[in-house]
Amino acid sequence: MEKETNPKASLERETWIIVVIVGVGIIWALSNVVFHPTHSPPSSSIDSEKGLSLKDHSSLKVPLSVNPTPLDTGDESIEKLFIQSGCAVCHTIPGIEAAKGREGPLLVLGTNGPKRLANPNYHGHATTVKEYIIESILKPGAFVVPGYPDRVMPRWFGKKLSARALDTIVTYLETLTNYPREG
Repeated sequence: MEKETNPKASLERETWIIVVIVGVGIIWALSNVVFHPTHSPPSSSIDSEKGLSLKDHSSLKVPLSVNPTPLDTGDESIEKLFIQSGCAVCHTIPGIEAAKGREGPLLVLGTNGPKRLANPNYHGHATTVKEYIIESILKPGAFVVPGYPDRVMPRWFGKKLSARALDTIVTYLETLTNYPREG
């Protein structure tokens, strides 16, 4: 299957994807305010001066912002976490039934993470697969997988995921290996 080469069609597709992801986020946020008005992120992961803290990943130097209503808290099931976050819209994620997206790369990062870190075009700061996944979520432009457009992955995840949700997502993705489609 060939990738779309028409820049206008590619831009229209990217715009549509962003609109869908933002729409899902808005609907979720509104339903959260209506049904859970006192919801707040877990206090153990928040430093009011510096934002969220991932102590073991300080080498990434990725500032995380605090939002009083995170997109995901980390208490959700893994499937709900990927769906609610919007990951399933663009990515195929083994083990997540609803995640059959084709706009973003296949997320088998236990296999592909080391390959991406070794890619000569990788210029991020991660040194481990776990750090690479965190960086890919919080600073998606640090490395764009060949064959996929830049600026499709939302840049606002650092503001919407709690540290617990981010850790749950990263831990799951880090275990995924050996899937038929490379990405």
